[in-house]
Amino acid sequence: MTTIRLTAAQALVRWLSVQMAEDGSRFIEGVWAIFGHGNVAGLGEALHAHRDVIPTWRGHNEQTMAHAAIAYAKAKHRRKAMAVTSSIGPGATNMVTAAALAHVNRLPVLFIPGDVFASRAPDPVLQQIEDFDDATVSANDCFRPVVRYFDRISRPEHILTALPRALRVMTDPANCGPVCLAFCQDTQAEAYDYPAEFFTPRVWNIRRPEPDQRELEAAVAAIKAAKNPLIVAGGGVLYSGAEQTLLDFAKTHNIPLVETQAGKGAVDWEEPLHFGSPGVTGTGCGNELAARADLVIGVGTRFQDFTTGSWTVFSAPGRKLLSINIHGYDAHKRAAQPLVSDAKVALQKISAALGRHRFNDPDFGARTKWFQTTDALFAAPRGNELPTDAQVIGAVDRNAGKQSLIMCAAGTMPGALHVLWRAAQGGYHMEYGFSCMGYEIAGAMGIKMALPDRDVICMVGDGSYMMANSELATAVMMGIPFTVVLTDNRGYGCINRLQKATGGAPFNNLLDDSYHVNPAHIDFVAHARSMGANVVKAAGIAELEAAMQAAKTATIPTVIVIDTDPAPGTGAGGTWWEVAVPEVSDRKEVNEARKGYEAATKAQWLVN
Repeated sequence: MTTIRLTAAQALVRWLSVQMAEDGSRFIEGVWAIFGHGNVAGLGEALHAHRDVIPTWRGHNEQTMAHAAIAYAKAKHRRKAMAVTSSIGPGATNMVTAAALAHVNRLPVLFIPGDVFASRAPDPVLQQIEDFDDATVSANDCFRPVVRYFDRISRPEHILTALPRALRVMTDPANCGPVCLAFCQDTQAEAYDYPAEFFTPRVWNIRRPEPDQRELEAAVAAIKAAKNPLIVAGGGVLYSGAEQTLLDFAKTHNIPLVETQAGKGAVDWEEPLHFGSPGVTGTGCGNELAARADLVIGVGTRFQDFTTGSWTVFSAPGRKLLSINIHGYDAHKRAAQPLVSDAKVALQKISAALGRHRFNDPDFGARTKWFQTTDALFAAPRGNELPTDAQVIGAVDRNAGKQSLIMCAAGTMPGALHVLWRAAQGGYHMEYGFSCMGYEIAGAMGIKMALPDRDVICMVGDGSYMMANSELATAVMMGIPFTVVLTDNRGYGCINRLQKATGGAPFNNLLDDSYHVNPAHIDFVAHARSMGANVVKAAGIAELEAAMQAAKTATIPTVIVIDTDPAPGTGAGGTWWEVAVPEVSDRKEVNEARKGYEAATKAQWLVN
């Protein structure tokens, strides 16, 4: 047997460089790295040696560089991914939040945090967590609940099994998610005679599981028995590459559809059968259909509580749930009729079995009325008052094209964009599984790396911007252009509205309602400019629109700051969302809100 003598770190990097995606490119496009003790000597040396084969990028924060990697994988519809490495200790634990984000959203990313010495000779090494009762525990054990696969590389030959297992998980359409290979720092530097065949290039194909015939027949029967079916399209449609198949299915059988946050952009908003979104951030016309639907056909959706209005929006008597999902865990939720299958394959087979079966037209008039409503919300303010978020979205929408891609993650904007944004096919990217503040700037950078021909627009509030903004400097350094629309409403506006809606007093959300000795004044223009970005302070909607046009030709990120009114919500659409209200309070407003809460919970679909 021919062998090659390499350190474990050199072997890992060499192996990753020859793992191929279905399109013939590397599956692991590159490695994000912040070096420290624990990865600089071992992995750092190996990455330098392979820098012309697999690129290494430097981030400013371990969590946010991982967000960039996750956004890249999401934008690539899980067909490609990135790796992220850190030192031990805080460098590693900084990535745990990002791992949880990837886990919730079922997205592939390879975490390679440095770990303690396998030899234990220098214990306790700097930054080492010591468990008084378990010597095998390190800080990296924090990753275990938030990754799909965890392994600790404490011998150089461990990578012979750990690496293929890692890629198996990352390319499995059903169990896809993050992987953590905790890499002991002395093991990284140890040499081993690796079989040469281990480094033979390999293509990782994404499977398309076929449906069980009995489940398929039951699904077809359920659709034929329905009178008012509604399709709920989730992220699984995109990951399956089933966008056109879904549209063909809907048009062939005349079934209206709505899209979840993860599924939005699967079908162009101008399609007449597209009725927007369901649930808490649902369109008026979409939620009307949801309330009348006797069969809800979920395609690649987890049926998260925002989609279902905390399980109150699908309220027709005797309604049934048909769930087409690649994982049985999701397909069986809420006593659904399950169809475990790849979305594209399932839709094709169901359509063939339905033949010419078609349903009556939905209420297209309600759809037209909805867009008339949002046109009014989009209109610029006539006076000198601060614009609402809806008016800012309207301005951005008017200056977006079919190549524009809007993205966000947390705060006011995700809900407002879901209900209001008119997404072209492929023009929407929302991290709303974990809704992680601080994902936005890094995520926009990752999306632009994945889709360089797209006009990437990042919508972010001042609260999320303050959480994590340092990768703006990384994007400037790397010459990655995108547009940031930073809406400054002086605090956590959406949570302030939620606080008041549940009877609470405005408290600790807006900056002026928080404890302070000195009034807050954050100069976002100066801050973004200090990191090298193009920056514009828009005095109103007209200046915002002009800045949007100018940003399209920029070669580095452009940040457009605009002051907004924190008080108004979207102004249309939506349903109830369960947020528990205190049962006992001295506040009259809380007690009134509790009555509404108790009444709403009686409408919940409690079957699990």
